[in-house]
Amino acid sequence: MNTNDIHIELPASKSLSNRWLILNYLYNSSFVLRNLSTANDTQLLQALLNQLRHGSSNLFYCNNAGTVARFLIAVLAITPGQWVLTGDERLKQRPMGPLIDSLRSMGCKIECTGEEGFLPVNITGYIPQYKMTEIDPSTSSQFVSAMLLIGTQLPNGLTLTLTDRAASRPYIDMTCAVLNQAGIETSVSRNKRVYRVNHFPQEKCTKNLVVNIERDWSSASYIYAAAALLPGIRLRMAGLTLTSSQGDRVLAQLFEKLGVKTREVRSPYRANQRSVTIEGTGMHESLFEYNFIDCPDLLPAVLVCCAALGVKARLRGIKNLRLKESDRLEALKEELGKMGATMNMTATEARLVPSTLHPTEPVKTHGDHRIAMAFGVLTLIYPDLVIEDPDQVSKSFPDFWQQLKTLKKAASTRNQ
Repeated sequence: MNTNDIHIELPASKSLSNRWLILNYLYNSSFVLRNLSTANDTQLLQALLNQLRHGSSNLFYCNNAGTVARFLIAVLAITPGQWVLTGDERLKQRPMGPLIDSLRSMGCKIECTGEEGFLPVNITGYIPQYKMTEIDPSTSSQFVSAMLLIGTQLPNGLTLTLTDRAASRPYIDMTCAVLNQAGIETSVSRNKRVYRVNHFPQEKCTKNLVVNIERDWSSASYIYAAAALLPGIRLRMAGLTLTSSQGDRVLAQLFEKLGVKTREVRSPYRANQRSVTIEGTGMHESLFEYNFIDCPDLLPAVLVCCAALGVKARLRGIKNLRLKESDRLEALKEELGKMGATMNMTATEARLVPSTLHPTEPVKTHGDHRIAMAFGVLTLIYPDLVIEDPDQVSKSFPDFWQQLKTLKKAASTRNQ
């Protein structure tokens, strides 16, 4: 093991944690979940599932957590009782319609009390007998994942036909991988348009199955950006593998274009412990092009990194970034524009004009953890840059600023 490696501790995967929490609720805590994410979203989901388990309130407030809201809509729809689900003003603007429509087509009773297709909703829980339904996944893969997770509870299982190409399709693959790990059989057609999940009764569930949640590849995007900006420093992230079920492992390929080399290593002390080490070379392509339709959460880190390196960028598959915790495209354009960068957008792509950044004004986070972290990485090379509302990072990477301090220390030591 190279003792000069800088060790970065990533959070556990929020996406994996949330899927396992839903399954653990549906199967009466049959699984032993280790290394659960400490992110706000995961803690919120735990709290709301405990609320449902104990019947302490029929009102479920999901803040601005889209995954939490979508997963809970599906769970509440098949749980007998009267439920109300809502969230903050931004969450009320985020689409829920395709999921609601799919559940309604199976007989579930869901009433939108504001604008149709959006929160808040009143739900009358009901276990549907229908086996087949359709869903439009073009807005969010979370709609599909929510349906597959509850499909295990339906008397006849579920056959789900996708009416369009799914956004962030690797997250659906992740859901299927979680179900398979739990012993639940799933299948998908060759064109990835028809998904099937079998009914899986409680008595078939393997009791006390130990599940170790992997570290989070999405959070690693900011560490990759740091490596690109600080060439020559080797960073080690334990708990990551290049064969992960997390689709955001594509980071290794994306950042190779920006001069970051990746390799997976095995711990000499623990046979099952894997790590990913990365190091920036200082060499990068002059033009970065990529379609982010399957990995939209990676775009903020990549785009801000390109701006800092003076790289021309052409990014496609961007439509759904307007539907996240913020309108991420407008947030990136506004904050990069304040630094002197030019970002042009059409309905299908964003283009970054090469420029030299001159950050002087504070960065607004726009209530979005990924905006906060993407620009937070710039403090490694612009130490006077101020990030407003830095606590936004707790939504997915609570220890982000502490890990950044480790990187700053490594950079200052190297420069002495």
